[in-house]
Amino acid sequence: MAGGEGTRLRPLTSNQPKPMVPIVGKPCMEHIIDLLRRHGIDEIVVTVAYLPQVIRGYFGDGESMGVTLHYSVEETPLGTAGSVKHAEALLDETFLVISGDALCDFDLTAIVAAHKAAGAVATLGLKSVENPLEFGVVIIDEDGRIERFLEKPSWGQVFSDTINTGVYVLEPEVLRNVPADEPYDFSKQLFPALLSRGKHLYGHVLEGYWQDVGNLDQYRQANFDALDGRIELDLPGIRLRDNVYLGDGVQLPELGQIQGPAFVGNYSKIEPGARIGAYSVLGQNAVVKDGAQIERSVIDSGSYIGQSVRIEGAILGKGVDVRAHAVVNEGVAIGDECSIGSQSVLAPNVKVYPFKTIEAGAAIHSNLIWESRGITTLFGRDEVSGLVNVDITPDVASRIGMAYGTTLARDARIVVSRDANPAARMIKRSLISGLAATGVNVSDLRVAMPAVARHQLKIDERAGGVHVQISQDDPEVVEIRFFEAPGILVSDATIKSIERTYSRQEFRRVSATEIGRLSYPSRATEIYVQDLLEILDVAAIRARGFRMVLNYAHSPASLVVPNMIGDLGVELISMNTPVDVGDLPTKTHEQSLAETAQMVRAVGAALGVLLDIAGERIWLVDETGQPIAAETTLLLLLRELSAQTAVGTLLVPVTETYEVEHVVNGSSNRVERTQATLHSLLSAATEDGVLFAGASGGGYVFPDFLPAYDALASTGKVLEIMARSPATLSELASGLPEITRVHTQAPCPWAVKGTAMRLLIESTKRLRTDHTDGLKVFEKGGWAQLIPDPDEPVFHIYAEGRTRQDSMRLEAKYRAMLEEIVSAQPAETLN
Repeated sequence: MAGGEGTRLRPLTSNQPKPMVPIVGKPCMEHIIDLLRRHGIDEIVVTVAYLPQVIRGYFGDGESMGVTLHYSVEETPLGTAGSVKHAEALLDETFLVISGDALCDFDLTAIVAAHKAAGAVATLGLKSVENPLEFGVVIIDEDGRIERFLEKPSWGQVFSDTINTGVYVLEPEVLRNVPADEPYDFSKQLFPALLSRGKHLYGHVLEGYWQDVGNLDQYRQANFDALDGRIELDLPGIRLRDNVYLGDGVQLPELGQIQGPAFVGNYSKIEPGARIGAYSVLGQNAVVKDGAQIERSVIDSGSYIGQSVRIEGAILGKGVDVRAHAVVNEGVAIGDECSIGSQSVLAPNVKVYPFKTIEAGAAIHSNLIWESRGITTLFGRDEVSGLVNVDITPDVASRIGMAYGTTLARDARIVVSRDANPAARMIKRSLISGLAATGVNVSDLRVAMPAVARHQLKIDERAGGVHVQISQDDPEVVEIRFFEAPGILVSDATIKSIERTYSRQEFRRVSATEIGRLSYPSRATEIYVQDLLEILDVAAIRARGFRMVLNYAHSPASLVVPNMIGDLGVELISMNTPVDVGDLPTKTHEQSLAETAQMVRAVGAALGVLLDIAGERIWLVDETGQPIAAETTLLLLLRELSAQTAVGTLLVPVTETYEVEHVVNGSSNRVERTQATLHSLLSAATEDGVLFAGASGGGYVFPDFLPAYDALASTGKVLEIMARSPATLSELASGLPEITRVHTQAPCPWAVKGTAMRLLIESTKRLRTDHTDGLKVFEKGGWAQLIPDPDEPVFHIYAEGRTRQDSMRLEAKYRAMLEEIVSAQPAETLN
């Protein structure tokens, strides 16, 4: 009997029938089939009604389990007896009826033997229970004949503790008493009717375990009982001490990380520092990150439990993604494929229905049934990003490629590149498959700097470009960035068009003869180097003969530098060239900068340069081994370029320090400020008359070469500045002003962002303000700026005063103002 909808088990049964809920690694119905097979019953008819394709798709014809399955589909609800009547043509001998969603280990051979020995037309499996109120009570005489039925009695009506388990042995003739094609019930209608007619109905008291998996508490308890060994089940994997069960291919650094009883399914990965407490069940292919703690919880297959997550007494469906530092409390039930944002908190007993997204930092106190409390985070402001094989899998990447290709003309040409990480290679190849499926031709640069790919868009008529790389901040996050001519990030409108096509799955699919072609340009790096050398004062750099430490940080820049370093006459000491196989070493930015500084001191270099993993940004170390702050490098470049170049425009984001204007003051160049987004800065850099664009994150743009961040162009320009000055790098940086600007973040729920901006503007209307990006407020001796983040539920707060302390006071003032606005909003808005 597998037609149950299981409404009390939702959200687990929102998209699967009740018999398919997993009990310690297997659907409940699979455990019942195992039981039938152990007792020699291998011909099985399955009555299905709710989502029948889910059951059929999983079990098929039963051959893989050693049984033969037939299916009987109810088009309309027919009740327990009516559904069996519907399958009457398949039942021509004594047969057993058993529920697919009630867990048991009864001796089925014994009840069949008792039925035949008594010559009964119907034998009911009975069990003694402590609380019979929720079940049908049956009383039998000393010979086992049934004398009376009572459905779900009150305590005043209880005359026996033996209940009807829903396990029956029947003769085919009983079905003649069931009307066809209308609802009819065994215990409420058929059995009382047969008893009143004097038919031989027997009850057989069964020993063993039985649990109706009717609600979430019973579901959780059934899993716990299976772990305790209270029921005889064929559990997958091997059993270790304290009833710890491990499936095939489990990655577990230390067995001590698991406290029994517990179950970990096939190919799951538990990282060092994670802890799996007693009565925890993990389905196959689950990932548990460092510092996560799981207690008394049932977590289905394919779920991802992030760093330092805490889950206690909860139930999670398939493919649930719980991000770092989230808290899932007692009694919470989460449906399939939900995303729980970082640092969010789910209050006890909350239910989250399938396919919901909860924003980072949210506090959820009520059930989420229809709406999401958050946004899709796959598509960001400047890129598509997500966890490798969690958010962005090969099939997702292929669909992203199809979405991008659909926005381009058929037979368009684009360029694709990646960094050296194996994950980037996997995702890039999937992207190319999707692009080709839409009829787009791809020039694959393989491992290359994004600047080389962008340069191809500047010199050639290509419709766009894609670069795939591992995030600088998180080695498990992959980033996909889209470019357009002449090498800038695609516009917001293009990103939204790709996202819209992806979400609607409205892909263009071309015929076999129109599949996009794949080519491998051979001279892309050579042409890039030639054009780069043309914008540098090569003779001046060669004349100085600099010794330079270059820390590639495993970026593809090491494939380019050998082609240009000889022309520059630089003695190069290289560090951390790319690795094309295996995992990249994980080092923090501070560690990489420190090792660069150490090498500069060791070899007596004139400077050290640290690149980011994409080969786009640089951080400098002077000849004394002292790192130079990125903000100071920005001021250095602005001052020297404004002194050495003709009249033009210098671009910086609106959030940068006002020392920018001070260092440029007196030159014939002018400073213009853009919005704080990278796209705004790079788009503005394509305008006529722009000499330089940069920000304090280490990224600098030289538009006469390429309107994009480029670490090698930036390094070349630094060498050129040093070559034209007799001063050392430390001397060049020493005369620059001290930076007092601060930058922090403050949490703000998505639903409050608009209200917060309105109230902030109203409260500062008497002050001078700037609305280039967010709200910038000018006060005596300083300024503060508040910008709502487009991808996260936070505000960015920038502040700058005469001293660092002044800046902190300004930041604290506007943070308090924002927090007061957020706290004044209705509680339901903050959930």
